[in-house]
Amino acid sequence: MIRVDLHIHTKYSFDASIHPKIIVDQLYAHPFIKAIAITDHNTVEGYHKVRQLASVYKDILIIPGVEITTSEGDIIVLGVAELPPKPWTARSVIDFARERDSLTVVAHPYRAYGLGDLTKKYDVDAIEILNGASTSHVNKLAENLAKEMSLPGVAGSDAHNIDELWTVYTEIQASSDIDEILKAIRKGLIRVASTGKSIHF
Repeated sequence: MIRVDLHIHTKYSFDASIHPKIIVDQLYAHPFIKAIAITDHNTVEGYHKVRQLASVYKDILIIPGVEITTSEGDIIVLGVAELPPKPWTARSVIDFARERDSLTVVAHPYRAYGLGDLTKKYDVDAIEILNGASTSHVNKLAENLAKEMSLPGVAGSDAHNIDELWTVYTEIQASSDIDEILKAIRKGLIRVASTGKSIHF
C-alpha cells in the first residue's frame, strides 16, 4: 500500500510558486506520503526537474503527469512525460492517453475549469473526488458523479503554494511501481483521505 498526492503544481505552472526542491525535500521528510504526481498546467518541465532532484532518494516516487486545459475543462493525464498534440479537446486528450496506456482523471469537475456534467460524455478513467483546494460541497458533487459513472475517485491537494501541500492523498493498494499504481487506480483499489491540514475539512 502506498499513499500518493496525485495533483501537485510547481513554479512551472503559470499560477503556482512551489520550487521543485521544496517538493522533493518535503516529500522525503513526510511521515507517510511517499509518492506524488507532478501535474503542472500544460507543461511537463516541472515533472522532469522534480524527478531529477528526487533520483538521489530511494524511498520516494515521482509519477509523471500533466493537467491539460482542454476546450471543455481540465483533464489530468497520469503516466506520461510528454504533451498531447494541439488542439486540446477532451476527446483528443483522452485518445492520446489511451494510445499510451496512461490514465485520465477529471480534475475538480465542479469548480472553475472543470468538466462538470460534460464528464458523462467521455470515457475517462477516474474522477478527482477530493481536491484540497475545493470546498467540501464541490468535492461531494464530484464524489456523486464518480458513483453515478461507476468510476474510481482519487484525491490530490492541487497545491500551487507551499502551504497547500499534503492536505489530501490517495491510498493505493500497490507497490511503489508506476504501472502497478495506475492499474490499481483503474481497478478502484484506492481510498481517499484528508490529513486534516486542509482548510476545507
